[in-house]
Amino acid sequence: MNHVHVIGGGLAGLAAALKLASAGRRVTLYEAGPACGGRCRSYFDRELGCRIDNGNHLLLSGNDAAMAYLDMIGARDKLGGPGAPIFPFMDLASGERWTLRLSRGRLPWWLFSPTRRVPGARLGEYLALAQMMTAPERATVADRLPQGELTRKLLEPLAVSALNTPTAEGSARLFAAVIAGSLARGGARCIPLYPREGLSESFVDPALARLESLGATVRTGTRIAAIGKENGRATTLAGPDGTIQLDPGDCVVLATPGPVAAGLLPGTTAPDKFEAIINMHFLADADPGEAGFVGLIGGLAEWVFVKPGVVSVTISAANRLLDEPPEKLVPALWREVCAVTGITAQMPRWRLIREKRASFAATFAQQQRRPVATTPLQNLVLAGDWTDTGLPATIEGAIRSGFAAVQQMATARA
Repeated sequence: MNHVHVIGGGLAGLAAALKLASAGRRVTLYEAGPACGGRCRSYFDRELGCRIDNGNHLLLSGNDAAMAYLDMIGARDKLGGPGAPIFPFMDLASGERWTLRLSRGRLPWWLFSPTRRVPGARLGEYLALAQMMTAPERATVADRLPQGELTRKLLEPLAVSALNTPTAEGSARLFAAVIAGSLARGGARCIPLYPREGLSESFVDPALARLESLGATVRTGTRIAAIGKENGRATTLAGPDGTIQLDPGDCVVLATPGPVAAGLLPGTTAPDKFEAIINMHFLADADPGEAGFVGLIGGLAEWVFVKPGVVSVTISAANRLLDEPPEKLVPALWREVCAVTGITAQMPRWRLIREKRASFAATFAQQQRRPVATTPLQNLVLAGDWTDTGLPATIEGAIRSGFAAVQQMATARA
């Protein structure tokens, strides 16, 4: 493995490049856009006069790949949070507030405390979660959710957020994988984490600095338009400055979005149905509370995040709202923010971000279109949250795919 060419500078490509460079490999990373990070990035918004994240992301302490990535770039301390497995919620219809407080160990002692579990949920509803863990391949989340307050106040909004897909369509198996890596393994793996400053400051800038220190080359604004093939190998890359010739020992990690990868490597299957995410940022100050975020029940948004000077909301599975005019959508979201935070001021300056193809639809049909890392080309592997990571399209899945691609490459050459 003389030289590894990583195509795509999102988290999957960055993870693969870091893994390779840390092992002493010569690495060149090509990013088509002006900056790395993909959907996980920050930028300066001129309308608001401050930096904001492209989207809001809530990680968990049990996201092993993400934590390993942050350790590699020395950035685990860039994440903040309550330091405990707590999740505040508010029911907008009734005004009821509560906080889910999990036990740190695997034994769920919190279930026996009415002040720590979901109000109104019966213990039997929690036992019914086992149905999710044993779901058949084609089952949807809605097929396996128990009836009752646990579903309405926790499981349904959690599933929509995790899968970015309505529960009537979302894969029960993918949601079960999320539960298996977090809730089922105890509260110590469910401590919420989010960037103290921004996504780029946490995940991207330290990664680029680390790659530079390791001697890797990062070329932004460099779109790879084609991959030449011969005798079952990738032999050339078509870049904006001409053809990049691959030596016999060179390898390629193709870590672009699925549709781009399918175009560069005909015959590659990739998800082709997508769900939107809407993120709304208001220039406002609010009390962050003990967690820094609040889950919403019965509203348009699932989560409200409070950072210094900015209050943000996230709407997952938002295809239904893509054509909603801002003059209707924005005031409705501001009313939800005011209800949660107690703000009484007039609506401030705002930024509405609609990601029309934020992630693939986490359905059984789309799961069947997710490829494994290996390809017919013996020196080219795939990475990306759209590949078959066993998880929905998440930060954890993207980073896991980058690490797995490198492992697969090494295994194939062993």
